[in-house]
Amino acid sequence: MKLLEGKVAIITGATRGIGRGIAEVFANQGAQIAFTYASSKEKAIELENQLSSLTKIKGFQSDASDFDAAQEFVSDVIKEFGSVDILINNAGITRDNLMLRMNKEDWDTIIKVNLDSVFNLTKAVIKPMLKQRAGSIINMSSVVGVKGNAGQANYAASKAGVIGFSKSIALELGSRNIRCNVVAPGFIETEMTEVLDEKVIQGWRDGIPLKRGGTPEDVANACVFLAGDMSSYVTGQVLNVDGGMLT
Repeated sequence: MKLLEGKVAIITGATRGIGRGIAEVFANQGAQIAFTYASSKEKAIELENQLSSLTKIKGFQSDASDFDAAQEFVSDVIKEFGSVDILINNAGITRDNLMLRMNKEDWDTIIKVNLDSVFNLTKAVIKPMLKQRAGSIINMSSVVGVKGNAGQANYAASKAGVIGFSKSIALELGSRNIRCNVVAPGFIETEMTEVLDEKVIQGWRDGIPLKRGGTPEDVANACVFLAGDMSSYVTGQVLNVDGGMLT
């Protein structure tokens, strides 16, 4: 029996990086997948083609940071898949700068994309999950949301907000068997980090107790645990997937 057999999962921002890794691992564990993408239709089709032999999967072009679009998206998913059992709020961006140089637009955009989207999708899935008296919501934060980081005040604030939001939702919905947890990745090596200087990357690896960067699969495996029945007594928690970086 696969760990997510028979469950329907929504994954936002699944066409690259951590989101794609989650989609791949979830498909292998038997979950049916509805995912969002912002603009890369080619990558969305590629992901569908890659995983369609394993499970039912469909991409939806939808902006998670738009409240009305998020509600419509979840409604469309329920029409297509019949239910929503798992929500992975993964979509996020960075606009790094020191506070002295950070402009208002950089702040507003990060809060909208990284934090508003979590509210929007959570709001959209609550009623369906309440009806079935079951659900697992997993929100993607970051070690930066736990400890902060110079040059990332906007990003750190958005990811710290995700943690506070998630703990509150866990308290509100626990009595209805709806769980809400946070995954906080550390340094995860994706296509975004491939463009960086190798010496810089190696320096980061050297500072991690496990002496390596994480992979999208490392994060996805943590999500499988929190999404499935093995974590049925786990809610309101922050799981750092960081190789010991915050130890």
